Amino acid sequence: MPLRHGRELLMIPGPTTIPDAVLQAMHRPAVEIYTGELVALTDRCLVDIKRLFGTAGNAYIYAANGHGAWEAALSNTLSGGDKVLVLESGRFATGWGETALSMGLEVEVLPQAFSRAVDPAAVRARLAADDAEEIAAILVVQIDTASGVMNDIPAIRAAIDAAGHPALLMVDTVASLGIVPFEMDAWGVDVAMCGAQKGLMTPPGLGLVAAGPKAIAAHADADLVTRYWDWTFRDGPEHYMKYCGTPPEHLLFAFRKALDILLTEEGLEAAHRRHALLAEATRRAVAVWAEAGALSFNIEAPSARANSVTVVRTTDPAVARRLVDTCRDRYGVVLSNAIGQLEGGGFRIGHMGHVNAAALLGTLAVIETALASLGVPHGAGGTAAAIAWLADATRD
Repeated sequence: MPLRHGRELLMIPGPTTIPDAVLQAMHRPAVEIYTGELVALTDRCLVDIKRLFGTAGNAYIYAANGHGAWEAALSNTLSGGDKVLVLESGRFATGWGETALSMGLEVEVLPQAFSRAVDPAAVRARLAADDAEEIAAILVVQIDTASGVMNDIPAIRAAIDAAGHPALLMVDTVASLGIVPFEMDAWGVDVAMCGAQKGLMTPPGLGLVAAGPKAIAAHADADLVTRYWDWTFRDGPEHYMKYCGTPPEHLLFAFRKALDILLTEEGLEAAHRRHALLAEATRRAVAVWAEAGALSFNIEAPSARANSVTVVRTTDPAVARRLVDTCRDRYGVVLSNAIGQLEGGGFRIGHMGHVNAAALLGTLAVIETALASLGVPHGAGGTAAAIAWLADATRD
């Protein structure tokens, strides 16, 4: 179709669009890894990672995706047979739990509907019942891109404290860091991890982990740790030890430029505000489209809907598939099919990372055009509602 030709818009929940300046930063020769420029770059990146996580603890960079960072968090703090409590709220906390199970840990899932956030009261009740304090760690995501939920991490921390339980709190921020506020130390998070390919606008391949004092203390007795993931080795005096071998130089060049864009050119608070505005504009459009009954939000409570992705249910599974295909093949906008428990029954609109109002409004207009083209019942004027809300929210 002629309307798809031109620059394609990638509006999925990750990996996200990489800024041209970040891509250009990678187009340079390799450098020596033991002294000089790369050592200084690593030091600067580690300082800024701590800033992103909001911690005075230790930070680590892995040549890995988020699944690797999951393993790093677990292996450095736990021992074989330890029990972890997974707080279900979509697909990815349970995925982290599956990693834990494969490593020889005992895994218990605190169940939650795919359409809801973690219930802090349920967390408190489960921990209060753990008289023997068998649960060594609690795994939760801040934002789950399968369900579109945002969990209240401070409320979960408060529930743990109210139960008087000593378990480590571990948080996955893959779809939230750089997108919404995260304050590791202030919120009492013991371990946080992230992948750099979403809000941090870097090609996939870098996993980030931050460890607080309680996690560092647990590391001394952890027997699951292996050389590659080992914090002790990575804290060693040689630069190559921070990567357990050759650093992923060109990904680091990209990451450094992405950090400069996020933290200096835009500013972290401004990035949080941008994501909040674009997310609410998306929700305004979906709310209008949903009036006809063929579409609905996956997450029931408006306050629990994420600022990085909006997950939309369809009453007819065929509609989701046809809509995603039509937006991509006819109009040049790439959305994502639903996954997890909603697979085949919805679609996902990513609005995180290197995305602005032009990209978001263009995406919403294409979705509305596709709904009309396919004859899908929908409330009229969703894009107009998004425009009106953004105009009012950004008025001088």
